Amino acid sequence: MKNLVIVESPSKSKTIEKYLGKDYEVVSSKGHIRDLATKGKDGLGIDVENNFTPTYVIAKGKKDVVNDLKKHVAACDKVYLATDPDREGEAISWHLANELDQDIDAVNRVVFNEITHDAVIEAFKHPRKIDINLVKSQETRRMLDRIIGFKLSKLLKNKIKSKSAGRVQSVALKLIVEKEKEIRAFVPEEYWTIDALFKEDGKEFKASLSKIDDEKAKISSKEEADKILKELDGPFILSSIKKQVRKKDPKLPFITSTMQQEASTKLGFSAKKTMSVAQRLYEGVELANGFEGIITYMRTDSTRLSNVFIASAKDHIAKEYGSEYVGFYKVKNDASSQDAHEAIRPANLANHPDKIKQYLTNDEYKLYKLIYARALASLMASAKLNTITYNLIQKDYEFVANGSQLAFDGYLKVYADYETTKDVLLPELVQDQAYDAVNVLSDQHFTEPPLRYSEARLIKEMEELGIGRPSTYSTIIDTIQARGYVELKKPTASAKTKVFFPTEQGELTTAKLDEFFSSIINVQYTAQMEDELDLIAEGKEDNIAALQTFWAKFDPLVNDAYEKMEKIKPEEVGEKCPECGNELVYRNGRYGRFISCSNFPTCKYTRKIEIDKPKAVAEPTGKMCPKCGSELLKRKSRFNTFFLGCSAYPKCQYMETLDGVTIEPKKKTTKKRGKK
Repeated sequence: MKNLVIVESPSKSKTIEKYLGKDYEVVSSKGHIRDLATKGKDGLGIDVENNFTPTYVIAKGKKDVVNDLKKHVAACDKVYLATDPDREGEAISWHLANELDQDIDAVNRVVFNEITHDAVIEAFKHPRKIDINLVKSQETRRMLDRIIGFKLSKLLKNKIKSKSAGRVQSVALKLIVEKEKEIRAFVPEEYWTIDALFKEDGKEFKASLSKIDDEKAKISSKEEADKILKELDGPFILSSIKKQVRKKDPKLPFITSTMQQEASTKLGFSAKKTMSVAQRLYEGVELANGFEGIITYMRTDSTRLSNVFIASAKDHIAKEYGSEYVGFYKVKNDASSQDAHEAIRPANLANHPDKIKQYLTNDEYKLYKLIYARALASLMASAKLNTITYNLIQKDYEFVANGSQLAFDGYLKVYADYETTKDVLLPELVQDQAYDAVNVLSDQHFTEPPLRYSEARLIKEMEELGIGRPSTYSTIIDTIQARGYVELKKPTASAKTKVFFPTEQGELTTAKLDEFFSSIINVQYTAQMEDELDLIAEGKEDNIAALQTFWAKFDPLVNDAYEKMEKIKPEEVGEKCPECGNELVYRNGRYGRFISCSNFPTCKYTRKIEIDKPKAVAEPTGKMCPKCGSELLKRKSRFNTFFLGCSAYPKCQYMETLDGVTIEPKKKTTKKRGKK
């Protein structure tokens, strides 16, 4: 009996086939095979008036894949659908079943959270039906994104020349624009601090003014600071000594968003790069014994760990570091967490990062080491610090000196590369004794404006606000940059971290969406939509009713915006048209910006903008070519659009869009010459 297993990614196929044995053939769908059509009213591919009935078509570049899958299905006895263990994967399985004429109610859906021998074999012992509620949730999300994206993008292109809008991308842009407004409106306030410097037993330490007349010290001017300095005269009395042991608890294991944040701050990885590298670690790398997935599924919002992993990790910790290093299992999931699978962790603790380093690229090693350390540290004991606080008093002024020393490293034994503690040692002082300060100094400061969003801060904000899903954050960040709405750059030459600045077009886009769609494009409504999608996934809400409620609110807003939103005039060049005498203006076309007559279409005069453009440099992406394994590079086409192309070109001619859709190269045609 021949069994066919269909997975999403080609790189998984060989590994899974090796685990399952000769009676199984494993092939790949290479992601989604179907998408909403772009025909019908407004090109939505959705019959809004007929209960939001979708029309699906084979995705661009996937006809050959589908035809090949049909041949494999015809030659086998049973088909298993083993796409990714999330809503997107469930929807892909549903589309495959429909397109390949498989029974939707068949018990042929297989789900595993890690690509290891035991996990795969166990999963095939417990196949299930396709979860139609998960499919409905994904389909509803896709339809909402299509309706909002298509209708708002068309409106904004027509009215203000913006390239696109989206259900979540426009809210992410709004966050960045509003942060910039806060920064511009910020008025810095002056404040002063006063420190007393001491030296006892050869040790220097500093005590800072904390209270004046038992109230929190607040010094707003140099005059106030100078007055205090004059009054501080004579020795300081040590009024109290407080010694205690403070615990520093380990953080929870990674979910998608926290992995993206930590990889950004600790490794300097973009969200897109983090997800690309994590995908390779999940799908499998070639180790000494062949291909093996070395982390669990990297799209998750649950901090849950399996009992098997917890037991093996605690045993590993006790053997490697001692029983005193074994901690307690902690889990904390938000109410919106799907909890469909585990946190991100190593699939096998025996694969220590340094042990398998030779099989990994530098980026793979860095991210795997971080994931490995975080998962292990989450099950280790808290670090302990001996802390000491001295309160020194002179007249009505109270100064505080704080010291700390690491007493037990605990989880820092494995996580010290990413989270360090610095000892601040204080000399041994005696309570009620007087101590003379070596010096007392004042220092001027100004309050700082809010920080702009870095990638890590934006992801954290979106997660806390409940907008979007962790698996979509990197795509959202890419999109708002590609559309020219934001720039990611260093705020100063000396800054280490790049932050988001909205462009003029980004601010205009947000302003117009606020003016006409504030009830839809906002944090609260977008988060509410995510909650509705969760309820649909759980079978607790009807997806058609949710779409109808949304449409009843959205459609009148679009009609009103078309009627009332002012259309911006093209920018004038400052020259008259040589053919008709009207003003020349700048326009954007298929091949980029050009100059045209403002009297178009009556006058069709056009000309190119003559500028010296630097040659576009291909950007590394960290994403691997599914055809040959080389790195994909971000390239610019002759139409001023971006795509991903294989770095091994022309030997390998694989290309795909920024959204991951395969681009089929045009076939060259040769003309046949007749005989003379």
